Amino acid sequence: MALSDADVQKQIKHMMAFIEQEANEKAEEIDAKAEEEFNIEKGRLVQTQRLKIMEYYEKKEKQIEQQKKIQMSNLMNQARLKVLKARDDMISGFYQLLEPKVTIRCRKQDMQLVQASIQRNIPIYKAAVKTNLEVRIDQDNFLAPDISGGIELYNGDGKIKVSNTLESRLDLMAQQMMPEIRVSLFGANPNRKFLD
Repeated sequence: MALSDADVQKQIKHMMAFIEQEANEKAEEIDAKAEEEFNIEKGRLVQTQRLKIMEYYEKKEKQIEQQKKIQMSNLMNQARLKVLKARDDMISGFYQLLEPKVTIRCRKQDMQLVQASIQRNIPIYKAAVKTNLEVRIDQDNFLAPDISGGIELYNGDGKIKVSNTLESRLDLMAQQMMPEIRVSLFGANPNRKFLD
């Protein structure tokens, strides 16, 4: 039995609708799969970048922590050197004076450091010299706050002074170096007999 043109057209339209519907379903399936793959890839990229950022900041945090430790160590070393210098200044002053009573002048901000240093130095001095030593810090007269540090020691009546400030030591060194400086600047003087 032969199909009429209308039936053929109807069947063709029906087949086209079926093919179109199947194509739409396939397209939706492809879109859904692409969307899913996109979300998976996006999640992977986001996670990778998040890990990179976290690693970067952990590294920075470790660097900052390391710098803090180094800075703290440097500050501790500077403080220890300052204490050792104050102790050395004080004990050398005690040995220079060799007096039973000593008055110390220091900067106001160094007072606690000097007080602690006195407690440690008196036994060392007593053991070396075999005499007692009475030390007091001058609470009325402090050294100028703009000096670089150090102390001045006076005997009991204040007539003998030992200046162990950085400035006084630099002045002493400049005086001792004067002949060498003179020779460097002006050359050796043939008429000079003494190199003072």
